[in-house]
Amino acid sequence: MDALELARWQFGATTVFHFLFVPLTIGLAPMIAIFQTIAYRTGDEKWLRLTKFFGKLFLINFALGVVTGIVQEFQFGMNWSSYSRYVGDIFGAPLAIEGLAAFFLESTFLGLWIFGWSRLPKGVHLATIWLVALGTWLSAYFILAANSWMQNPVGFRINEELGRAELDSFSAVLTNSNLFVQFQHTVLAALLTAAVFVLGVCGYHLLKGNDVEVFRPAAVIALVIMLASSLGTAWAGHSQAQLKTEQQPMKIAAAEALYETEAPASYSLFAVGPLDGSRTYINLTLPYLLSVLATNTIDGEVVGMNDLQERYEEEYGAGDYVPNVPVLYWTFRIMVGIGTLLIAVAALGLYLVRRKRLEHSRWFLKASVPLIVLPFVANSAGWIFTEMGRQPWVVQEVLLTADGVSPTVSAGNVLTSLLAFVAIYGVLIVVEVGLLLHYGRKGLTNERTAEDVGASLQY
Repeated sequence: MDALELARWQFGATTVFHFLFVPLTIGLAPMIAIFQTIAYRTGDEKWLRLTKFFGKLFLINFALGVVTGIVQEFQFGMNWSSYSRYVGDIFGAPLAIEGLAAFFLESTFLGLWIFGWSRLPKGVHLATIWLVALGTWLSAYFILAANSWMQNPVGFRINEELGRAELDSFSAVLTNSNLFVQFQHTVLAALLTAAVFVLGVCGYHLLKGNDVEVFRPAAVIALVIMLASSLGTAWAGHSQAQLKTEQQPMKIAAAEALYETEAPASYSLFAVGPLDGSRTYINLTLPYLLSVLATNTIDGEVVGMNDLQERYEEEYGAGDYVPNVPVLYWTFRIMVGIGTLLIAVAALGLYLVRRKRLEHSRWFLKASVPLIVLPFVANSAGWIFTEMGRQPWVVQEVLLTADGVSPTVSAGNVLTSLLAFVAIYGVLIVVEVGLLLHYGRKGLTNERTAEDVGASLQY
């Protein structure tokens, strides 16, 4: 592979590794804030114990997420210097705000929350964890503003003399139509990830009979958030797909293995084709459904990849404008399939709660533990779909990926750093999982220290 392919592999690998931590941070912070709010309002010690227990797991995940995220931004200068020079005036602005404002807000108040037990007034201390949650969401918003601009570039002009894109309207970047739906989809998926995580941890301890009076109400809250966020994620994803039909039609066509334009368009249930994605051998479809999903009409037209390829060649010149069809087709179905399954699990769990059988349904509790993995798989599949579906553009219809790579970095240099990053990140993943398993299994046994008792008296 040449430097371009290796640089893409490196950025893809570090992004997927990093995004294993991000959703849990974004979703778990508000859940911990909810637990502490209940403790503040009721004075019930079990909610304070839950706050500190899941707070410990949150801190482990947050620390490793920060470490893995720093490397990504270095890659813009190392492997993608041509991209940074061409669009850095625009792309760098939301990232700078995220680093200087949102992340510092998040980390500052997280420090106050960690060291403020028994030191800050209880209302002030409660406010710090809500501000941590706000900081995580603001960080997500500004990072997604940068990514959304790559998907749907707005608020800029091309300076022909300097040969680069320049920011024309920062408000347009922050109000990008793609940003609104992408932010909703990402945050709701993060809440779903955290809810499934809390449910799985609670399920493990309920199965063991540990602190049932504490973990049962936490599991109920997790199930409520799980159902609401899974339904919200599905709706936001549907809205995002409709917007992509207008802004990135090639991505939607590839996701459905749709080679020829159809009106009405059928939704593909299962397709098999060659690895090069040039055609399908078998394609089981549901008539009309793709038209409904993409256009909200029963007979709406969805443009196929062949027609789009011809259109792009006429507009941008010769080249292959079709992304990797098998990858897009199956990552989309993995994401949707897991989301649908989690809706069903949440509904079933709440049914068991209503029948007062949750802690007695051992089969459900056993299933809830490995279920923790599924949202992480769905999140990764969603990001792979989002980023690979934009290819061969690094900025949609503005800059080709091949034109964004650093011209002076050799394939050997990229390969060396790729192997080093994969090794380091692999170790960090092992550390993360090991720490979460260790402290998650211990449960609430160590949440009764003198500091905890002192803190509980405040509530």
